Amino acid sequence: MTGILQAKIMEDKNTTSVAEFILLSFENIHQFKMLLFIACLIIYITCIIGNLVIFLLIHFDSSLHALMYFFISRFAILEIVFVSVIVPKLLDILIAGKNRIGFVACFLQLYCADTTGIVESYFLTVMVFDRHFAITNPLQYVSIMTPWCIRLAVFPWIVGSVAAFLPTIFTATLKFCGPNLIEYFFCDLTPLQNLACSDPYVSILVTNIVAMFVVLPSFMTIIGFYIHIILTILKIKSTDGKQKAFSTCSSHLIVSSLYFCTGIAVYIKPSGKQHDIFLGFIYRIVTPLLNPFIYTFRNREVKCAFYKVFKNLWIKNNVQIGLKSQDTGES
Repeated sequence: MTGILQAKIMEDKNTTSVAEFILLSFENIHQFKMLLFIACLIIYITCIIGNLVIFLLIHFDSSLHALMYFFISRFAILEIVFVSVIVPKLLDILIAGKNRIGFVACFLQLYCADTTGIVESYFLTVMVFDRHFAITNPLQYVSIMTPWCIRLAVFPWIVGSVAAFLPTIFTATLKFCGPNLIEYFFCDLTPLQNLACSDPYVSILVTNIVAMFVVLPSFMTIIGFYIHIILTILKIKSTDGKQKAFSTCSSHLIVSSLYFCTGIAVYIKPSGKQHDIFLGFIYRIVTPLLNPFIYTFRNREVKCAFYKVFKNLWIKNNVQIGLKSQDTGES
């Protein structure tokens, strides 16, 4: 895609004066930039560590090698990628004031942001499909789902990378002759389409088509699966059975609700105002931070595995300290 964008720049160099864009989202709160930088840095580091801990915990603890945790571990890696597309450049803007981004770099960021956004929506769909199958067909669940788990984990990335390509290219082929000021904290479709000197009708149309036929179906599928899951759980006679069934999908329900509610609030009627920037910040940066804590604190098996690892490390550390003390005493 970089080659296409570079060719586009060369082709339109006589009519396009914009070679870079300037991200202005936090210019009006200059006095709070350092505080915002510290907050973003803490959020980013916590998000990376939290999701990485979940991935490693699931990977190395044999008690968490069920299919549900296979998808959770891959989702944790996706969250790291999701937040890393935006935050490093944002941190650079806040600490060093480097709010300029090249034309090609801007559209690469746009493509990666759209790709990870679509991937996340489809990965949440795959995860609810997994929970739906486990609850409605528990006897056949393992035998049918095991051969498909890797393909189901790869499928969202294929959909996301293909679907995000079209609106990115159609937006990149617009004429940008100035101004080049983006009132947002990263290169997103709507702010870029609003800057175009040429008519963005086709670009907006393609964007809406992708949203309608790619993103919306995943959202509606999740709603449909959860309605059927709830109806199935209500038919379970024992209270313990109902609680156990619901506990296996409650974390995913909270994560899905956070993701789609903030996403809808950001993109259903974007205007580039400060409240949209705030909602976009929640959607792109804060939500990935919350997800590992939701999966940790609302899942008994993950908590038990975490406590077991922590206990083993604590015992091992105390044993090593005791051995060192004995060696010192003997010497």
